[in-house]
Formats: sequence, C-alpha cells, structure tokens
Amino acid sequence: MTLSVWRYAHLTLAVFSSLFLVLTSVTGVVLAADAIGEKIPPYRVDNFENISVAAVIPALSKNYLEVSEISVDHNQFTTLKGLDEEGNDVNAYINPVTGKVIGKAEKKNAFIQWITSLHRSLFLHETGRLFIGVNAFLLFLIAISGTALVLQRQKGLSRFFSKIIKDNFAQYYHVILGRLMLIPILIMALSGTYLSMQRFKLFPESKISEKEIQVNTKTAKQQNSADFEIFKKTKLSDVQKIEFPFDTEDPEEFFILKLTDRELKVNQFTGQIASEVRYPVTVLLENLSLDLHTGRANAIWAVVLALAALNILFFIYSGFAMTLRRRETRIKNRHTAKDSRFIILAGSENGSTFRFANAIHTQLLHKGFSSYLGGLNDYSQFPKAEHLIIFTSTHGLGDAPSNGGKFLSLVDQYPQEQKVAVCIVGFGSKSYPDFCGFAKKAEEFLAQKSWSSNFMELHTVDDKSPKQFVEWVKKWSQKTDIALAVTPATYAQKPRGVEKMIVLEKTAISETDHTFRITLRAGMRTKFTSGDLLAIYPVGDGRDRLYSIGKSKGNISLAVKLHPHGLGSGYLYDLKPGSVIKARVMHNEGFHFPKKSAGVALISNGTGIAPFLGMIEQNKAKTACHLYCGFRNETESVSAYREFANDHISKQYLKDFHIAFSREQNQCYVMDLIQRDAEFFAALLQKGGTVMICGSLAMQQDIEKVLDTICNEKTGNDLAFYKTKKQVLADCY
Repeated sequence: MTLSVWRYAHLTLAVFSSLFLVLTSVTGVVLAADAIGEKIPPYRVDNFENISVAAVIPALSKNYLEVSEISVDHNQFTTLKGLDEEGNDVNAYINPVTGKVIGKAEKKNAFIQWITSLHRSLFLHETGRLFIGVNAFLLFLIAISGTALVLQRQKGLSRFFSKIIKDNFAQYYHVILGRLMLIPILIMALSGTYLSMQRFKLFPESKISEKEIQVNTKTAKQQNSADFEIFKKTKLSDVQKIEFPFDTEDPEEFFILKLTDRELKVNQFTGQIASEVRYPVTVLLENLSLDLHTGRANAIWAVVLALAALNILFFIYSGFAMTLRRRETRIKNRHTAKDSRFIILAGSENGSTFRFANAIHTQLLHKGFSSYLGGLNDYSQFPKAEHLIIFTSTHGLGDAPSNGGKFLSLVDQYPQEQKVAVCIVGFGSKSYPDFCGFAKKAEEFLAQKSWSSNFMELHTVDDKSPKQFVEWVKKWSQKTDIALAVTPATYAQKPRGVEKMIVLEKTAISETDHTFRITLRAGMRTKFTSGDLLAIYPVGDGRDRLYSIGKSKGNISLAVKLHPHGLGSGYLYDLKPGSVIKARVMHNEGFHFPKKSAGVALISNGTGIAPFLGMIEQNKAKTACHLYCGFRNETESVSAYREFANDHISKQYLKDFHIAFSREQNQCYVMDLIQRDAEFFAALLQKGGTVMICGSLAMQQDIEKVLDTICNEKTGNDLAFYKTKKQVLADCY
C-alpha cells in the first residue's frame, strides 16, 4: 500500500475520532491517577502472595461472631463482611493474617464516579458506550496506520528504532513518542474494544455447566475448616470472593470459593469439593482486559497508561500541526502547466521543500515569466517548457517523498517533444546514509532521456540550509541571466523563538582597530553555549545576520568587525549599553567543544576567535587546548586576547597561544603556523584529537588544504577521513 494511502487513512481516522480521543484521554489520565492513588492506603499486607486460605480461616473465627463473606480486590486488599463479637455489622478492610480491621471500606467519591461515567458512556448510556467502543477501535487503526508510516519511513522493522532526523518539533516528537508508546496504546485500544464488544454481547456466549462431583459424606471424616486440603492449596491472591455457609449446621450449605478462573462449592464439614464451574474464556479475557485497560492491578502499568493517554493528546496536537504546515505550502498558479516556460516540481515529505520552490516560483512570476509550480506527481506533458527545475527531498533510505512516488513512471509515460533544460536540487540530511538519494536517482534517470538537457550539475542542500540553497540560486541566476534574490533570509523559514536581549557592554573601534566586542544578556530560560549562533534582524524584515557566539560568565559574547555600510555590524555598533534588541539563539551542535578529546586545536582569524574564547573559559575539564589565530597587525583587541590567553594558560584551561600577523611582526598567515607545526597536528588527529576552525571561508579553505597535505603525508589518511570521524569541525562564513 502506498505511503499516501497510509497517510490519508491515518489523518482521516484521527479527524473523525479526535474529539472522542481528547475526552477519553483526559478522563483516562484522571482514572489512571485514581488507580495509582488506590494503592497508596496501607491495606495490603506483606507476603500476600504466600498466604493460603487455610491460614486466614482461624483468625476470622477467633475475632468475629459471624462471617458472611471475604473478598479480595485488584489492589489485593481483603474486605470482610460479617458481625463482630458484640454483634455489630462489619464491612471493612482487614489484615487476613490477624483478622483485625485496618481500614474502612469506602465507595468511590462522586467526582471519580462522574469521570468514570463520562469515560465509559459520555452520559449517553448504551449509545455512548457504542461511540466509545468504536472510538477505541479507531485508535487501534490509527496506531496501526501510524506504525505503517514509520516502517515505510525507516525502511523496515529492523530499523524501526533507528535515528530520526529532527525536521521540526511536532514531526520529531510525533514519531519518537509514537514509537515509544506504540505497545501501550495498542493494548489500551484493543482492551477497550474488547470490553465494548463484550458489553454488547458480540461474542458467542459459552454455556456454563456446573460439574457435580460425587462425594461419600458417610465415610468422609469431619475436620476443621483450617485443615481442608483445598484451602491449604489455594492462595488468597487467587481468590476473588469466599462466601461462608449461612447455617453452620446444615449439610446443604457450602463454602463458595470464587477464584480467578473457576468457582468451587466446598463441603463445610469435610472440605470435599461438591461442584466446580469453570469460567468461559470470554470472562477471563474480560477480566484481563479490565486489568490492562484500567491499570487497576499494577501501579507501574497505571503510570504507563497515564503517559500513553497524555501522549495521545500530544499526537492530536502534533498531527494537526504537521497537517496545517503542509497546507501552508498550497500552490497558487497563474499559468497552466501547458502554457508555462518554467516548470518547477517539488517533492516534499512535510512541506519544507515547497518553501524553497515557491520562493523561486514567486520571483519568476514577479519578473513576468510564465511559471508553473506543482508536486513531482504532477509531471505531465509540458509543450512550452524550456526549463524543468526539480526540488526534491528523500524519504527513508533513498526513496521518493510522499508526493513523488509516481514521478519516475510518469517521466517514462510522458516524454517531452522538445529539448528541456533540466536542473535538480536535492534536499536532505547528511545524518542519513542515503543523503539526497532520490535526487541522485532522478538525475541519473532523466539523463537517459533524449529530450533532457543537463542545465546544471546536481546541487544538494543539507538540513534545509538557506545559505547552501543560495549557492545554487547564484549559479542558476548567472547562467540564465535572471536576477533572483541571493540573501539567505529570503529562503529561510520565518524565525521562531525570537526574544528580547539587553546590551550589557560594548567597546569602541579606533583608527587602527575596527573590531569591537559586545556582550548581551539573554533570558533565564535561554540555553546556549559557545559555538552556537546568534541571529539578529537589523531592519525587522526577516533578513537575519548570524554571528558565532562565546559564552562568558553566562552572557553572550560577540566579536564583530565594523564594515562600511554593513547591515549587521552597523546595527550592533550603534547599540548602547542598556539597549534592548530582538534576536534568537540557534543551536549549532556540530560546532561545540568536544566533551571528550585527546586534545583540541582552535584555529581562527579575525572575529572568528569569539566562540573560542568562550570555549576556553568553559574548559573546566582542562582538556589540552591550543589556540592558533591570524590577524593583520597588533591592535587593542589583540592585546586583550593576549591578556585573556595568558590568564587562562595560568589556570591550565589553555595550553598555548600562537599568533600570525600578516602585515607586521612575523608576517605570516595562520596556515603557515599550521604548516610549521605539522607534526603536532598529525599526532593530534592520529590520537583522536579535534581541530576546530572558525573565521572566513577563504581561511578555512586554505587551512584545510594544508591539513589535507599534512594528513596524507604523515598519517596515511586524507582530511576527509578525519572529517567523517567528526575530528575536524568548521563554522566559517
């Protein structure tokens, strides 16, 4: 069955049952909490599982004038009904070993009874029970269809619990929690369905037959009830109820022993079993379903059920959030596919790829071009098409996304009658082994078609990076001579998590030093560390500027070079201490100081030193840390860095500090320092150390060329080998 069928089935079932699921989940949490609370009173005695019925009888005879019955509930609390020695009625919890009263048996409070009625029947009696029963079955189908979606996403049962890439909060935790809660939700749904079916007698009723057992009362010896063999063999934990003989001298009066699986009549004088009634399977399943559905028999299971019910509420929220997000990418076309010069087809699993495609589509329309935007499965005959642009994500391990399953077969079915320039952009995550696998497959497939002309090489985008996408936009614009926006913010998702931050300090620039330092204080709840990114919005139009941050004394520390007409640097420099700005922290887990490493070399130029200063300050484990920096000349900022380095060398947070000046003093670049210490860098990587690079992109490229040469000559592996082991980390711009 195709992915789209499972998805629509999953969504349809959720839509129809959502209201009932909310009601039953909320009430289910309350009832699960009540089931846990029931077990708190100390009415259960120690070693209960080993107490026999024979051990209980003497204590009852000693303490009570008359006993009509004792019962054991799902909490293993023993309740006695009878008369005490003074002839007073007794209906209380007892210690079955001593026979003493230990608590008063009370009815459920009115609120729990009200919640129970709402949960079972919505106060609609039998009609309500029918609705609830159907809803329980729909929950089972939702769980099954959700499981099918995860299996297709993960490419089989063996990878069911493999890593999930976090596209967004709702999608990520919908899958993660769905996998964790699958078994409890299935049990909850199936047991609820069974109880409803049993209520409406949908199972054939088994005929209960009483098996009479012939006993010879004349030859049987009369004995004390505590010596009855059946009472000795029967544990109290297996008992539901024992009804005592009404008349202790009437041979026709029996002990009635109601166990978990059968009912016995026991002769009150001889202890012989007079008859046996075995409960049918339907009754046993009903009791089991009650235990599983309510959590009444086990507090830990009641907690699991409460968590499962809470998760159902989250699944409803996250499921509809994902659906609404996909609907946000609905396509609006001014031109038909047959009349358009530019055909843009997007393959997307959750709608994010459409955001990029729609941005290009909209710009082409504004420039007066005829452009058509559709899904991959909208591929058809395009008689006026000159350009076919495909943006596609990959589902699972190299498969087409949900709206692209028919794409390759449609390409075979509808060959174009004219030459068409084809361009493909793949979206994915390098955390998956088949990064952009379907985009590569589509490129190879289209290359075999006679009408297809490869306009540009396949371009891939990791983790929906606007910056990487802009690289493709620049190349495509240059080749087509159509000017498109090349600001990453144009293609970035609308920022979330923007918060107010206050400026604490800011240094001034000088004639010789255009670098300034600025310190910001974020909210108490903002979690960040050195190496994360700060996004600021200088003109409030969605365009952002990103800066690598250092964490110093709990505050955000930036080193910024003031550029003439610089949008971000000019905005920050104009701020005063006490100013409030709106910004957000973007976690950059791929550029955090390693928790465990044989040693760390930090390489930067210019303002790229900022996150490294924070990392050094946070190096409480005193990992061997070496700082390499490149500057043009000695400035006030460099002097401050020297002072910082000397202070932290004395604290053993920093091992050494190496500076390259390109305009004075040693007149070299930081890559020359790397070449000078080639033996050190080779040994560092070989023993599992880490190299971190921050600064300009040009510097990164030069450094990596030098490191690659060092690695090849001295370690026998190239730099890519150590990159795959995450021993070489970079955050450059």
